[in-house]
Formats: sequence, structure tokens, C-alpha cells
Amino acid sequence: MASDQNLFHYSLLFLYLIGPPTYVSLRFLQAPYGKHHRPGWGPTIPPALAWFLMESPTIWLTFLLFPSGQHHSNPRSLILISPFLLHYLHRTCVYPLRLYFKTHHRKTTEGDPSDRKSASGLPVSVALMAFAFNLLNSYLQARWVSHYAEYDIDRWFWWRFSGGLAIFINGMAVNIQSDIVLVGLKSQGRGYKIPREGWFELVSCPNYFGEIVEWLGWAFMTWSWAGFGFFLYTSANLVPRARANHMWYLEKFGEDYPKDRKAVIPFLY
Repeated sequence: MASDQNLFHYSLLFLYLIGPPTYVSLRFLQAPYGKHHRPGWGPTIPPALAWFLMESPTIWLTFLLFPSGQHHSNPRSLILISPFLLHYLHRTCVYPLRLYFKTHHRKTTEGDPSDRKSASGLPVSVALMAFAFNLLNSYLQARWVSHYAEYDIDRWFWWRFSGGLAIFINGMAVNIQSDIVLVGLKSQGRGYKIPREGWFELVSCPNYFGEIVEWLGWAFMTWSWAGFGFFLYTSANLVPRARANHMWYLEKFGEDYPKDRKAVIPFLY
């Protein structure tokens, strides 16, 4: 229908339009949670609950939209959407549970009062913005894969899917491994520590690097403006946040922080 096509096109345009202001704003205004928590952003909720709620549209909206697409039963369509759902099943269910069980029984953090900021929760306003973005992005990705992709004339589908999937899986492995290290440090209490192990030896935010790599792989797999727009927005969102975290580490730990670490892209940035 023309109305659905217009909605898709305007939503896709909106995805591209919000990338630049997101990047610029995050260069000057850090997301107010975790290390950068500060008052003035309204009420907060527990981080585990926030992650579950704000990531949830990626699951339920995808399952709502998929059956109405013309390719809903096409094996290529079903295979293609699987990595997207795999990432968000982990992000919506597994990661919040890990965060909850690792931190729920932790005693009050000792040491510098600034180290207790992460215990203050995640602002509802931030969670709502993330929820809105996930509504937009889930609609675009699910609608493209289930309805607008042209599988019948795509001779390179399996080549692109295989190469993109390899990139995606490697990025997801880096993302999950790095999150496990960070959650483990939180569960120890006694303030912030310098992350070690794995990709932390190369960059301050390998969790962000891994997610950027994931959606680069997704862009290759889908070979679509929707997938590429998601990759660009992810970069616009995570690169300045990684820079802010890197500067925070340098300021807090001074000479003890490894000077050869980059912020998010190994050896480059």
C-alpha cells in the first residue's frame, strides 16, 4: 500500500536525519548514566529494568510486523532476520538478567563518592528516548527484511549474507565478552577500576566497538539503506560516548591508565 510505503520512506529519512545531531550533541553532552550520572534528568529506574524495557521493542515489534510482510515465509527472509533477533534477545533478556544478578546483592560501594554514581539508576527520560529509537529502528529493519527486500533477483544474497554474518558474529563476541568484564567489575564494588583483559588492552570501550562491528556486518547482510542507516546511527551514537568514557578514564586514573589505548577503534581512534 502507498501509505505503508510512505511511512517506511519517511521513517528511513528520519533515521538518517537524526544521526548528525546525535553525534554533535554527544560530543558536548554525555549520556547521564553510569560514569556520567548527574542530577537534573528526572526520576530513575534500576538499570536492569531500564535495559529490558527500552530494548524490548526490537523483539515484540519485529514479531508483530514480520507476519504481515510479503516475504514472511521466505527462507531467506527468516534467515536474514535471525542475527538481528539474536543480538536483541541477548540485549533484552540475557544482559539485564546478568546485570541484575551481578549487582543486586552488592554492598554499598566504598571509596570516592563519585564512584557510587552508577548505583543511582538510569533516567527514565533516557530510557524513553532509547525506547523511541528502538521502535523506529525495529520497524525499519523488520519491514525491510520481511517486505521490501527483493530476494528473487538478488544473486549475491548468500555471498553477502555469509560475509556479513562473519563480521556480525565477531562483533557480537567482542561486545558480549567486554560486557561480561564490565559487569564483573561492577559486581566487585569498591569503586571503578581499570578494565583489563581481551580487547580492553586495545581500546577503552570494546563493547561499543563490538556493537559497531555487528551493525556493519548487518549492513552487508541486508545490503539496504535501512541496514546502512542503522550502522551510521550506531556509530554516531557510540563513537562520541566512547570518547567521553576514554577521557573519563584518563582523568580519573591519570598515569596509571594505559596510554596506548585508543577510545573505540583499535590503533586508530
